[in-house]
Amino acid sequence: MWLKDRQPDVVGLQELKVTDEDFPHEPFIEAGYQVATHGQKSWNGVAILSRRPFELTQCGLPGQDDFGARLISADIDGLDFTTVYCPNGKDVAHADYPRKLRWFDDLADLWATHHRGAHDAIICGDFNVVPDAMDSWQGASAEGTVFHTQDERRRLQAMLDLGLTDLFRDRFPEEQQFSWWDYRGGAFHRGHGLRIDFILGNQSICARTRDVRIDREYRKKKEALTASDHAPVIVELD
Repeated sequence: MWLKDRQPDVVGLQELKVTDEDFPHEPFIEAGYQVATHGQKSWNGVAILSRRPFELTQCGLPGQDDFGARLISADIDGLDFTTVYCPNGKDVAHADYPRKLRWFDDLADLWATHHRGAHDAIICGDFNVVPDAMDSWQGASAEGTVFHTQDERRRLQAMLDLGLTDLFRDRFPEEQQFSWWDYRGGAFHRGHGLRIDFILGNQSICARTRDVRIDREYRKKKEALTASDHAPVIVELD
């Protein structure tokens, strides 16, 4: 329904929760998309959909196989496109939290080595980091909890320091919008959300950005379909 209504040219998907073999390729192909997946049973998984032919360039973050299928990259007619499903970390006291930080360190190393020199480059997805107090419904009171720690924010900033821009925040520097709401407790209707889903673009992409929006309408239930707990993030380029 979302693909039909919005007609995007390129899509990054996260949290597939199926293997490559079980991913339903046919409906996307029938809708006019070429599909590449890096799937995983029950957890994780990422995919790229594109109306234009592309060359798959990377599946998985090197050195981080134990954290599962969380990264996929492709060259789409000159666009260096990557989508990621970054680790959650669970809690600052959990063993997954320092592993999450190391995952981000390896992501920055990969970007610096293989993507920084691209003319047009985008990395998008669920980053599981709240960049600033305004990106959380709890504001500054959540500081120090998972998603809201300075260590996580420094890792996100390290990506931006490699020449990337948070396209939504660049366009709307003072606007509070969220991209994720917990299914529990009526969080969506109460406005209890986080902005943790980003499209980051390099200087060329930033200059070409015409519009950025969080498609909150598609966090709502549609007919008999259950919505994701994340809203799509869309960027329109010249």
